[in-house]
Amino acid sequence: MSMIKKSPWVLVWESGGCNGCIIEVVASVTPKYDIERFGALVKGTPRHADIFIVCGVVTKKSAARLKLLYEQMPKPKIVMAVGACGCSGGVFNGCYGSTNGAASTIPVDIYVPGCPPKPEAIIDGVVKALALLEEKKK
Repeated sequence: MSMIKKSPWVLVWESGGCNGCIIEVVASVTPKYDIERFGALVKGTPRHADIFIVCGVVTKKSAARLKLLYEQMPKPKIVMAVGACGCSGGVFNGCYGSTNGAASTIPVDIYVPGCPPKPEAIIDGVVKALALLEEKKK
């Protein structure tokens, strides 16, 4: 088993919207759901992150910063779009100041739909990300 599989670091980026998704992501870290049982640790630096969780609507102003964070992450890396806004723009789809989801700015590997998605769905996405990360490593 590789070190990435044992202890992937997760970078969470909340770009805006109602904050419902980020609340559910934070809930997945709490002892009730405990995402750390899979070894995933939430960190604040893109330079060491393996999994990038993007929550909320990606605005046109924030798209450049999202791309910069993505480029600073080492390879292999996995991007998870969480929530309706992160996946497709949600209720902000087609608005003048927003993009149509994270995939319009950076490549997305895993989509976790919902408004907001439950912590169980987010944990399922992280588990799928771990398997995909292992494939990309080979």
